[in-house]
Amino acid sequence: MASNRVIAGDYKGKVLVSVSNVASMSMGFLKRPMDLTSDTVESYEVLDESTQKGALSTVGRAAAGGLLLGPFAAVIGGMTGRNNRTHIVAIQFKDGKRSLLEIDDKVYKALVTGCFK
Repeated sequence: MASNRVIAGDYKGKVLVSVSNVASMSMGFLKRPMDLTSDTVESYEVLDESTQKGALSTVGRAAAGGLLLGPFAAVIGGMTGRNNRTHIVAIQFKDGKRSLLEIDDKVYKALVTGCFK
């Protein structure tokens, strides 16, 4: 599962969130978050995408399927677990700073939408 953090470069350790379909970076206590939009982002590049099945989701669905409808349903339930996608994104800010982000689908979609001109 993605950590939704800056993992390298400028702003390392800062947390990223998506609120109202806008990706933002927490800048610290009592400081306004920085929105990641075309106003602040010069460019970005997706370096890696990976998909993993959520373990709790998979186990829970398998158990529920097995209890309700037997072993066949347990297999189907296990196969339908939620996919968690992680994106590694290099981002260049308009002020010259650069960061490497590890973000989930929700933050990624907000980033792409906010940077679309």
